[in-house]
Amino acid sequence: MNEALLRSLTPGVLAILVRRGADFAAAEDAVQDALVEAIRVWPADPPRDPKGWLVAVAWRRFLDAIRADAARRRREDLVDEEPAPGPARGVDDTLQLYFLCAHPSLTPSSAVALTLRAVGGLTTRQIAQAYLVPEATMAQRISRAKRIVSGVRFDQPGDVATVLRVLYLVFNEGYSGDIDLAAEAIRLTRQLAAAIDHPEVAGLLALMLLHHARRASRTAPDGSLVPLAEQDRARWDTDSIAEGVEILQAALTRDRLGEFQAQAAIAALHADAPTAEETDWVQIVEWYDELARLTDSPVVRLNRAVAVGEADGPRAGLAALAALDDSLPRHAAVTAYLHERDGDLATAARLYADAAQKATNLAERDHLTRQAARLNARRRQ
Repeated sequence: MNEALLRSLTPGVLAILVRRGADFAAAEDAVQDALVEAIRVWPADPPRDPKGWLVAVAWRRFLDAIRADAARRRREDLVDEEPAPGPARGVDDTLQLYFLCAHPSLTPSSAVALTLRAVGGLTTRQIAQAYLVPEATMAQRISRAKRIVSGVRFDQPGDVATVLRVLYLVFNEGYSGDIDLAAEAIRLTRQLAAAIDHPEVAGLLALMLLHHARRASRTAPDGSLVPLAEQDRARWDTDSIAEGVEILQAALTRDRLGEFQAQAAIAALHADAPTAEETDWVQIVEWYDELARLTDSPVVRLNRAVAVGEADGPRAGLAALAALDDSLPRHAAVTAYLHERDGDLATAARLYADAAQKATNLAERDHLTRQAARLNARRRQ
């Protein structure tokens, strides 16, 4: 049984049922029943049109459920006549499914879970393992999300920006358990890029590919973090970098700059540098200026301060930091780094230690603690 094929067909089948009038929760249940039936039947009798087969079986299961539920008699007009079988129309419906799963009425965590379930075709157990939460907790989250979107009309235009934010949230979760969420986010974004001609969709795909290309070099064998400047660039995936740059360049020619294209341009400049010392920090600062104009994000301005420190010296970077709220995540770590570059090891060591206490994950905390210890050891020499 080709599990990858079933997962790729699932969103299109689900979208067709919803377009025909099934509410989201009932449609999802019917599609799951059809997938179970496919696993049972296909090895001995594979269909010529797998998607059409799934649509037909899922629709029949939906009709059976409707007819068996007396409380839903008012909806019998939807099922008086079963649509004739035929080639399934998929792209537009799947695009609408992306919009539905990223509906503004959902919380970000619920939108992510529903997208992985409905569009990604992952099981509840797989999603729970990836997010390190109990399966029952994830099941409740997904059920709640399905109830919320079941009343949403399927014929309204969706917000591409919201869909992209959800996919980027999936990507940033990385990977755990048996599901690689970063790779899954790339797969789903490729699917979205095939369904919609939008420069920001291309920009997000390019950004994911460029970041993912460095993944193998981001941690040492003991699991500790390796900063970008210290990474072994020979371990970067040059094919992913080349693809990301090509996609980005095509998007930028559209002259409709968005935040993901700007972020991808920064990532491309890092990827293009043969060594950390050869990084074009002046161009990176210019792209951060564009990104700040697009987003007005304090986090972007924090990252810009690092770039300014590299392009114009640490004191220029510290001056750029002065206008920012020191409660921002990573503010203490950035300030520590710039003070170290400026030769103030005592201040840098103290700030690294402060940043370690504020770190939100163990790997980052360990890295910052080691930085503080390293500088304190240098000061004692």
